[in-house]
Amino acid sequence: MTDIGVVLVVQAAVSVPWVLPRDPRLEPASLPAYLLTSLTVLPLLWRRRAPVRVLFAVMAAQSLYGLAVDGPGQTLPYTGLVALYSVAAHAPAPARRVCGALTLAIVFPSVALNTGEARELVFSLMVFTAAYGFGRFTDVRQAYTRAVEDRARQLEVTRRIEAEHAAARERARIAREMHDILSHAVSLMIVQAEAGPVAVRTAPDRAEAAFDAISETGRDAMVQLRRMLGVLREWGPGAPRSPLPSLAELPALVERVRSSGLAVTHTVTGPERPLPRDTDSAVYRIVQEALTNTVKHAAATGAAVLLAYGEDGLTVSVTDDGRGTGTGTGTSTGTGTGHGLIGIRERAAAHGGSARTGPGPDGRGFRVDITLPLVPVTSSSEVGS
Repeated sequence: MTDIGVVLVVQAAVSVPWVLPRDPRLEPASLPAYLLTSLTVLPLLWRRRAPVRVLFAVMAAQSLYGLAVDGPGQTLPYTGLVALYSVAAHAPAPARRVCGALTLAIVFPSVALNTGEARELVFSLMVFTAAYGFGRFTDVRQAYTRAVEDRARQLEVTRRIEAEHAAARERARIAREMHDILSHAVSLMIVQAEAGPVAVRTAPDRAEAAFDAISETGRDAMVQLRRMLGVLREWGPGAPRSPLPSLAELPALVERVRSSGLAVTHTVTGPERPLPRDTDSAVYRIVQEALTNTVKHAAATGAAVLLAYGEDGLTVSVTDDGRGTGTGTGTSTGTGTGHGLIGIRERAAAHGGSARTGPGPDGRGFRVDITLPLVPVTSSSEVGS
């Protein structure tokens, strides 16, 4: 449609000598002359697809007009200017340079055959040079626009990929949180429920405590699940992060596990210091998962939780006296395939730390050791609650 519009505009411009009254002493504005003039305009329809051919077709038509008829001239060589502009804007570099030089070379004999005046020569060189320059400017501007658009598309693709990766990481984080909450709660409830019938017959007081522990564990799991789902519903820039568990809740966790019959000790060494909120929550989840594994799989009678604060790191150890694994040790790059151990290693690695799991002291029981770097907390808003 743009090319058709250009053709119509140029046709209107070259038709002016046939529309306005003319001096009888000038060349007559005959119909054959008008048809030949229109023939010079028609090739412009293909100026984008074949700019070089269009330029030569326009030159040939103009030469035919000058040789075949003695008609009125034009104020400006409209068709030649548009054709040269199209070559400069759309033709490959070698072709446009040759066509530009050839067009300027043709100007000299054309002016000599017309008026031969220096004034006309300078004017013709200026307008054809300007047409070529405008064509090059258009080509550069379009290339820049294409580059910007390509860059925008690449950024959009990159943004979409990053969003997908972020969503995948968030799904994995939620899966770990759900696994920790449900696995811990259900494991404790199963242990208490299995011990309940025996305690009913032998020690009613212990049975009542077991059922109370089941109820408390279930309520705590429901509270944590509601908090997590609330965070998901309110996810956004201003979403609250207070539902994340923290080390402040670790004594309550140890007490719940202790109520299941496992003798758990909780020891802290070194000067305690505030941790970033995410690290604080990760340490809680690591201890929770380690104790859950002990309750579910170790058949242990006791476990020890140790938090050792060093100058630049925090070491978390959870050791039990159960049957262990009998499979050797594993590290953060080891081959342990349990979902709980995988989650522990992933949490440690996500905070720049390392994880080692394997037999406890003297090859007895099972031990989980986590080492995390301590990053200084610069804002109270980053401290775990």
